[in-house]
Amino acid sequence: MDPIRKIVIVGGGTAGWISASGLAAVLKGLPITIELIESAEIGTVGVGEATVPHIRYFNARLGLDEADFMRKTQATIKLGIQFCDWGRKGEAYIHPFGAYGHAIDGLPFHQHWLAARARGEAGPIETYSLPIMAGLAGKFAPPSSDPRSLGSTFNYAYQFDASLYAQYLRAYSEARGVTRTEGKITSVQQRPNDGFVTGVTLEDGRVVEGDLFIDCSGFRGLLIEGALQAGYEDWTQWLPCDRAVAAPCASVEAPTPYTRATADRFGWRWRIPLQHRVGNGHVYCSSYVSDDEAARALVENLDGELQQDPRFLRFVTGRRKKQWFKNVVAVGLSSGFLEPLESTSIHLIQVAVTTLLELFPHRGFDPADEDEYNRVMDLEFERIRDFLVLHYHANQRDDSPFWIERREGPIPDSLAYKMALFRERGAVVGYKDGFFLEPSWLAVYFGQNILPHGHDPLVAASDPARTAKIMADLAAAVTRTVDAMPTHAAFLRAMADARTPA
Repeated sequence: MDPIRKIVIVGGGTAGWISASGLAAVLKGLPITIELIESAEIGTVGVGEATVPHIRYFNARLGLDEADFMRKTQATIKLGIQFCDWGRKGEAYIHPFGAYGHAIDGLPFHQHWLAARARGEAGPIETYSLPIMAGLAGKFAPPSSDPRSLGSTFNYAYQFDASLYAQYLRAYSEARGVTRTEGKITSVQQRPNDGFVTGVTLEDGRVVEGDLFIDCSGFRGLLIEGALQAGYEDWTQWLPCDRAVAAPCASVEAPTPYTRATADRFGWRWRIPLQHRVGNGHVYCSSYVSDDEAARALVENLDGELQQDPRFLRFVTGRRKKQWFKNVVAVGLSSGFLEPLESTSIHLIQVAVTTLLELFPHRGFDPADEDEYNRVMDLEFERIRDFLVLHYHANQRDDSPFWIERREGPIPDSLAYKMALFRERGAVVGYKDGFFLEPSWLAVYFGQNILPHGHDPLVAASDPARTAKIMADLAAAVTRTVDAMPTHAAFLRAMADARTPA
């Protein structure tokens, strides 16, 4: 086996520096050179600022100090996402990073809740979720490490400045031997016999050669598409939004420990509170609204004073037909795009890097590694796609053609199967690989008024009076736990005062 000697990362930004930091951390001690090529003249998208809990484990694998990371990226805590006006106008729910209750007599909590609800004995499902109630109260304390504690039933992520995160990881990567090269790539060299990439030529004539290439060049996919023509699978039939406009504004209140996604007539708007400002954006479909109208709708709904002119982004939802092809691995926007409704962009980057490291190749590039990588990443994209489509399909709005068509239009067969099983008996399809587990699906189903016709018949084996007491005790425990938590603002102040260990 001939080991990899040189890795070339094409493109910086969030994807490039996450890739560089992950590779540098895991490959330390090996005789492998890592070089990242980026041009200061080529801008990065940089509109994604919310994350999912997996980022905590990626940061921990790098050995990052949480207090230092949060200070330098202006991060706040994220316990979930609040969805406003997605089911019906005027309704709201939170998709939490945590469980609803706990199993009773070996059956999922929500099955008992459905039975109790039918008897008129259950409170709203969110009253049994610690992260939802803490988020609504503006409270936060780190999860307990005691698995018997109610405080261990949730997780959290961050809301931060993505450009500052890229800078933070750049410093981390360079301190561990990654070389940054400034320059624009003008051409790509390939082996004539099999098309493998051998190097890239910069504008000044320099040639950077390598064994393994990571394509972080954004939507254009300089290597994966421009050189290798891997192809693109278009998903706009299910996710037709093709534009976004983003603009930060001043903060006017303490940051909430959750992101907000508000549906409007032609798409939806995001609100992401950071320590120093609020990130805002509007995702929309250009077939229904002009760019000017979309920008105006965004600006008119800002909390505070506009801090920068709105920036526009065009995209096509979908994924590359091959994200690893020959000796090129596409990471970030070059691998595909799913709108940031569930804050999965950075998650997909980090999954790509960790999966590549699990299947790290030699210079012979066994096709089995490539195939397995593509299988894993295809599942990640497909299962996130289905979850996003669910939000649109499960609406009851009738105020615009956009929403009516989303409800009545086609959905992937894989999503139709999941929804049919849930409607029949409240069962949530589980799977080994891929993102979004049972609580996530329950949040959207219940939050957007998708209720099953029945529940698991085995619930009848449980004593209703005993179940009612368990549920009442749980709701009371959630209230007590939230009351005892510090405010999110107080936690951030304490975090800002913390000092990185020597």
